Amino acid sequence: MVRARITEALCRVLSRSPIRAWATLATTAVVLALATVTPEMAPTTAASGAATGRIEGTVRLVAPPGAAIPSGAYSPRRVSRPPHRASEIANVVVYLKDAPRAATLSAIRAQMRQEDEGFVPRLVAVTRGSTVEFPNADPYFHNVFSLSRGATFDLGRYPRGERRSRTFSHPGLIKVYCHLHSQMSASIMVFDHTHFAIPETDGHFALADVPAGEYRLSAWHERIGESAKSIVVDAGRIVRIEFTLPVETQ
Repeated sequence: MVRARITEALCRVLSRSPIRAWATLATTAVVLALATVTPEMAPTTAASGAATGRIEGTVRLVAPPGAAIPSGAYSPRRVSRPPHRASEIANVVVYLKDAPRAATLSAIRAQMRQEDEGFVPRLVAVTRGSTVEFPNADPYFHNVFSLSRGATFDLGRYPRGERRSRTFSHPGLIKVYCHLHSQMSASIMVFDHTHFAIPETDGHFALADVPAGEYRLSAWHERIGESAKSIVVDAGRIVRIEFTLPVETQ
């Protein structure tokens, strides 16, 4: 189509005087060239503009002022020997408080074992629609239950080697307990988006593909609750942030 239009323009201008013909021909060629290139450049420019950024940071745990010295004088009665405690950083989840709700989410299948009269891990973070399994690894019965608003359930008593599960359809914090062992407790965080992470053992975390915008970023721990900070995520940029939580690591 472009060649036909140029040919037609040539035929019209060549019948005029040479000077006017060449001037008109030059103007026509420029206009046609611009009309041809612009539509092809616009999509490329739009596609190259990144609409997301990245958040990276660390979570540091520090003993709160005046923290009591750990003592085993009044340890709860246990049938089994207390296990080696996992790092407290595993009980922290970092997430965007006001992230846009995802229309569709990939379900996760996570696990929270009952082991040595405790839940391992004590914190699990999943997306809405995910399933958490509760295998019993102890040589006696357990009975997992929750009375949380987001999920109320009772899995009943079951022995070692068996497992039961629960699918979580609503976002929020789910507190989990055992009817038979009062010291057992754990937390399940269910999110409507994918912008959350449990830090690595060194405290580092990263949230990728975050839509550009202003947010409140929260670092939540099962005992102290959350610590939130305001951040701005720019397209194609990395936001770096650090949290310091007053958590006794013991």
